[in-house]
Amino acid sequence: MPSLTLRLYLDPKGRLGPGKVELLEQIAATGSISAAARAMEMSYKRAWDLVEEMKDMFGKPLVAAKTGGKHGGGAELTTVGEEVVRQFRDMERAVNEAAAPHIEALQAEADAK
Repeated sequence: MPSLTLRLYLDPKGRLGPGKVELLEQIAATGSISAAARAMEMSYKRAWDLVEEMKDMFGKPLVAAKTGGKHGGGAELTTVGEEVVRQFRDMERAVNEAAAPHIEALQAEADAK
């Protein structure tokens, strides 16, 4: 099954792709950067570096630390982080819908070989 991957280059800030967006989604789902990193089989440092890279890219935090307590702290998406995820997934759906007939045609050509 053919697929299309969206990667957005925000000149000159950096790039946003499905991996970073999935990390944000995992943070939202788990409430933790370390749990999100484990779920994606990456180191905590790598996940933290990506969170910081996105903060620099957008000029504001996408992830906020939750205050600790009896069971420790955690992390959650900021309003900006939620909006970045929503916009990226909406854009991804729109691109895939628009490209579907072209992808099917290219796959048919490849299958005809």
